[in-house]
Amino acid sequence: MLTLAELLHPITPDRFMADYHDRKPLHIPAGASSTKARIFDWDRLNGLLAQSAIWTAANLKLVRDGAPIPPDQYCTRVRTPTGEAQRPAPARVDVFLSTGASLIADDIQSLTPELAALADMLSRTFGASVGANAYASFGGVQAFGTHFDLHDVFAVHISGEKTWQLYESRADTPVTMPGGGDPRPYFQQTRGPLMQSVRMRPGDVLYLPRGWYHDALADGPVSGGNASLHVTFSVAALYGRIIFGLLETMAMQDPAFRAYMPPAQMDGGAALQRHLADLGQRLAALAASPGFRDTLAGKQAELAPRLPAYGLPVRKPLTLLRPTGAAPPAATGPLAEALQWAFSQPTFALEDLCAEFDTVDEAALRTAVAAAEADGALKRV
Repeated sequence: MLTLAELLHPITPDRFMADYHDRKPLHIPAGASSTKARIFDWDRLNGLLAQSAIWTAANLKLVRDGAPIPPDQYCTRVRTPTGEAQRPAPARVDVFLSTGASLIADDIQSLTPELAALADMLSRTFGASVGANAYASFGGVQAFGTHFDLHDVFAVHISGEKTWQLYESRADTPVTMPGGGDPRPYFQQTRGPLMQSVRMRPGDVLYLPRGWYHDALADGPVSGGNASLHVTFSVAALYGRIIFGLLETMAMQDPAFRAYMPPAQMDGGAALQRHLADLGQRLAALAASPGFRDTLAGKQAELAPRLPAYGLPVRKPLTLLRPTGAAPPAATGPLAEALQWAFSQPTFALEDLCAEFDTVDEAALRTAVAAAEADGALKRV
């Protein structure tokens, strides 16, 4: 499993956070080592593509000369036990690849242990939802024109070579793409002058903050077949919009937010003004409270559930416990919520607690339960 320090080496995580994160692009050449490229390869991509049941037109796409190829040109309708599905037809896909189309395999972050581990690390580091897409391209045919993304990007180059063009413009914290039909003319007009050309080779890493204008073209040597493969990890952290729903849920527990508002004409509007000012102060206090912080921390934790770890054919034993009536250990954030659930049960299994709260660090859960058992707040059944 790559750590953040290993992914960014020789840039340290501290320097990355201070100088680059959400500020400017960073190209990290592989140098003499291409270790980072080992997270994926052509054989693993081919193996995944051969599992036809996991692919649909939504997660396996073909693009050529900046335009998506319509799914009905490379997919067929098939009957499955759960109904009809539109599946890519391998022979049709091969024909389009032969013409230079690029292949994009979306949402592959959980399909291999290496990709899952790296996605999990990024998710926990940045408190973000992380996806991984594989891009297979061929020299001289561009998949996407200039554009920006609505998330941060870590691109790990796997095979071949590709030139990324980075432009001077950056969209200001975008959360939606420009509307009004085809966005390509808009991107061309607003990308600004060329800032940097980055030649990506196996093991190279490229970080792009969200909103940064870029495009890319596979243009490796003919001797290598002009084929290029890279994996991009999209890092989408929570932003301010989420607090509105959370504040509403928590604020409605306060009777002040359930009270009727004074008529606008009362006291020349002064009564309504006072009422709104009071609600605003209550919202500010709620947003600054440790409880609200813990709720938001729980939402971040939900973005990075534990990686699966099956151990068949072993049937794992259950550790049954019951509260004794003594106070549970002090905790904050998602751990506090998990312990509150455990101590509300007449009897519970430690393994069930870990399963119920799969976004809470399992080691922290087990340590807290062990401490409660040592203090006499829990007793084994």
